Amino acid sequence: MEKSKVYFTDFRTGLGVSLPAKLQKLIRKAGIDSIDFDGKFTAIKMHFGELGNLAYLRPNYAKAVADVVKELGGLPYLTDCNTLYPGSRKNALEHLECANINGFNTITTGCQIIIGDGLRGTDDVAVPVHNGEYCQEAYIGRGIMDADIFISLTHFKGHEQAGFGGAIKNIGMGCGSRAGKMQQHKSGHPHVNEALCRGCLRCAKECGSDAIFYPERIVNGKTVKRAHIDPELCKGCGRCIGACGFDAISNNNDDAPQMLGRRMAEYTQAVCYGRPCFHISLICDVSPNCDCHGENDAPILPDIGMLASFDPVALDQACVDLCENATPIRNSQLGDNMASPHFHDHGDVWMNSNPNVAWKETLEHAEKIGLGTRSYELITMK
Repeated sequence: MEKSKVYFTDFRTGLGVSLPAKLQKLIRKAGIDSIDFDGKFTAIKMHFGELGNLAYLRPNYAKAVADVVKELGGLPYLTDCNTLYPGSRKNALEHLECANINGFNTITTGCQIIIGDGLRGTDDVAVPVHNGEYCQEAYIGRGIMDADIFISLTHFKGHEQAGFGGAIKNIGMGCGSRAGKMQQHKSGHPHVNEALCRGCLRCAKECGSDAIFYPERIVNGKTVKRAHIDPELCKGCGRCIGACGFDAISNNNDDAPQMLGRRMAEYTQAVCYGRPCFHISLICDVSPNCDCHGENDAPILPDIGMLASFDPVALDQACVDLCENATPIRNSQLGDNMASPHFHDHGDVWMNSNPNVAWKETLEHAEKIGLGTRSYELITMK
């Protein structure tokens, strides 16, 4: 396969030149202008950050991309799908509130924000996976699949399961509806924390499998009813997680990291296949864990730069290689691990930071199913 072109620039700027302007210059050099945006809906997929987390990308970068799309005649909107876990982004109302608090709104970004899988994370489309081995269909947010053009804008950082959160993580997991996220994690069913359950029956009303019932319990001498999910009846769609207003239901059984990465690659294939796509990643504030955390630890690596490509696999591989060649920051999770007398050097910055992760399988499988190539030409722009 021919090498894919990946365009790169660092975060250095001269007087009077802003970083958003430099990003616009980069994506134009990378060829975004070659896409016919005229009158077309353009989804810009990004992560708005969990409340309490400060490592996510600033809205200024989103505006820079949206402004270019508008200049080229497109109709951009920012989008993400609801989370599978309880938190500040588990339904569209809370998700939009979180985005607004973190600085994402029509004024700061110059475009609308649409939560791709609807109010409760159930508005999805079953999309065939081209060359899929683990997922024949992917459940993708309807608001994302309805777009004519797809752009990923990714904060490249560490991740406690996937190794790193790059374009494939942003697209594959991020575009999955609640059912889609369940399918990628695969191994489990939702679980009820009885201490948080109020017995309100809301989850049972949302369940399409009649899998939830309310056996009586004795709590502090009183008879109460608490939700219970029958694993034999549960289809793992995750609708109950979005229905619960008290964070009492969660998915607590994740699959092996290798399988998770392969399914993420197949979900990315479903999102991107058959329509114009463009991908952007910024390697900055490289926190050790995902922006889904309600906090962020100190960066494990210095800020490196901005990258853009039509190939998400080549883009992720280029980001990985740049990070592997960077000097770890001593006062960080990675630095602490490396300074430990029991440190085992995996020869891999991501495993040295989070030893139980797997990431190579993600890129290998993505290349295998034709999503892109790990072979790339890095073109540097000053």
